[in-house]
Amino acid sequence: MKDQDATEVILRGIGGSPGICIGKAYLVDKEGVDVVKQYVLREEAVPAEVGRFKTAVKKAQEALRRIIDETPEEFRQHAQILETHTVLLEDKLLYDRTIEVIEKEKVNAEWALKKVVSLVKPMFENMSDDYLKQRAEDITHVSDRIMENLVGADQVNIAHIDKRVILVARDLSPAETSQIQLERIKGFVTNRGGRASHTSIIAQTLQIPAVLGVGNATMEIKNDDIIIVDGKAGIVVVNPTEQTLLETEERRERYEIQKALMVRKSHLPAQTEDGIRIPVMGNIELPEEVVSVLDHGGDGIGLYRTEFQYLSRPDFPGEDVLFENYKDVIDVMGDRPVTIRTLDINGDKAVNYIRDTRELNPALGLRAIRYCLKKPEIFKTQLRAILRAAAYGNVRILIPMISGIAEVEQAMAMLDEAADSLIRQGFAYKRDVPVGIMIEVPSAVITADILAEKVDFFSIGTNDLIQYTLAIDRNNRHVAHLHQPLHPAILWMIKRTCDAARAKGIQTYMCGEMAAEPLFAPILLGLGVDELSMNPQAIPMVKDAIRSINTENVAPFIEKAMTMTTCAAVQELLERSFGEAVGRLEPDLEEL
Repeated sequence: MKDQDATEVILRGIGGSPGICIGKAYLVDKEGVDVVKQYVLREEAVPAEVGRFKTAVKKAQEALRRIIDETPEEFRQHAQILETHTVLLEDKLLYDRTIEVIEKEKVNAEWALKKVVSLVKPMFENMSDDYLKQRAEDITHVSDRIMENLVGADQVNIAHIDKRVILVARDLSPAETSQIQLERIKGFVTNRGGRASHTSIIAQTLQIPAVLGVGNATMEIKNDDIIIVDGKAGIVVVNPTEQTLLETEERRERYEIQKALMVRKSHLPAQTEDGIRIPVMGNIELPEEVVSVLDHGGDGIGLYRTEFQYLSRPDFPGEDVLFENYKDVIDVMGDRPVTIRTLDINGDKAVNYIRDTRELNPALGLRAIRYCLKKPEIFKTQLRAILRAAAYGNVRILIPMISGIAEVEQAMAMLDEAADSLIRQGFAYKRDVPVGIMIEVPSAVITADILAEKVDFFSIGTNDLIQYTLAIDRNNRHVAHLHQPLHPAILWMIKRTCDAARAKGIQTYMCGEMAAEPLFAPILLGLGVDELSMNPQAIPMVKDAIRSINTENVAPFIEKAMTMTTCAAVQELLERSFGEAVGRLEPDLEEL
């Protein structure tokens, strides 16, 4: 999608990493990989073709290993993402199936690989969970590496770029992104990708602006075009006018100064002007990300997603492996809370070593707690590992995708069974840990008063709650603009959840992306949210916003906000009431 004013062109995508940069575009040419033709082999040529495929895989593994070994120490926490790609190179879904197609259909390796990828990718793309959906990108990146070796295409070497530029590409893999030299690359723009992609995660670690999923960036942008990248708004301006350049440069400088000041104060508590302290926590996917939470002033881990430990291996992880991973995080966090979310996965799709029937609508199918209850041996293994790790720190258990009381009761019963088995076997463990549930399904909101009697806390997952309530796929750029956290229906759902929790004497936390927006802090505190959790990079800004709020001013604002009938009306009231007070970072380009 683009808007045009004279020669200035605005491209819209998905914000992958916040920040603003201005510079010359550098197009990364990767077009050769897509041109694949099919040809039939003679019987005697099949073994050699299989050998050619295996050689291409081996070369891809060696290249990834070199990149991992050369990754700077400060970014080593994301080496595990690249390790996962090395595992995927020999994954049964890709490796074995491609060889099978070559042998059975007697076709060239390029065509066989392309066919297998076309069958495997939809398994991930049809998922509702953002993190799992983006694993389709990992399949693409890994297969591209193999394909480049098969067709003899020149591989992109980001590390060799010797200009101060902004990268523009159809896509950038985590391996390519991790090669970025910060003194040369200001930011990047891609046609593909989304918020939860590993490329986005690494861009946030590098703290460079990135806009993903633009769709047509490589068509609209030419080499050496002057472009502006706003990684928060998800906007790219091509050939900006002099006025736009001046305004953006001023905003960029203010943004960097304000950001630096906030980071400097990040270790101060998030305490409102009238003395109310709000814990501000970090969301993590990998154990290595704990360091980032602490560096940004996080008060604990509000969401530890555990799916990566299942996706990054060829079989289910054993109890000891899970225990060690959890304990690593707990040891680093000390007395700070660590909230471990149980497996939230479509087991028959995302974990390729399970062979179940393919679902037509996995977003509404066997995922998260539903999958765990159907596979009790997998669930109990994880619960035992969590209880063992809990003996070493301040652990909370979070159960996702709860839609009714029966699921909570079954999960609690299995937790008791896991504890009993640990007693019998003489393991050190802790059973008396807070157990909470994710509020991300409308039925959980409606029955929140009943659910609150069975659990120790609620954690609102706004990403899924908004998606399921408004029927919006936020990674679909055609409807992403309809994914509105300030929709009156969402505000009423948050309020109902918090009211039900308070009535039963438990707290309500929030771990969805809505928690990471500083401007939303007043409305969340006013609705009754007791704790916020977010990506580590957002922690300093949100803590700073909370410190500038006086809760006495929030009650009348909430009363008025809950009478609003549109997102725009709520946003306008919020800006007018608190826009200046919360010290919000500079407005998006959209607002210029």
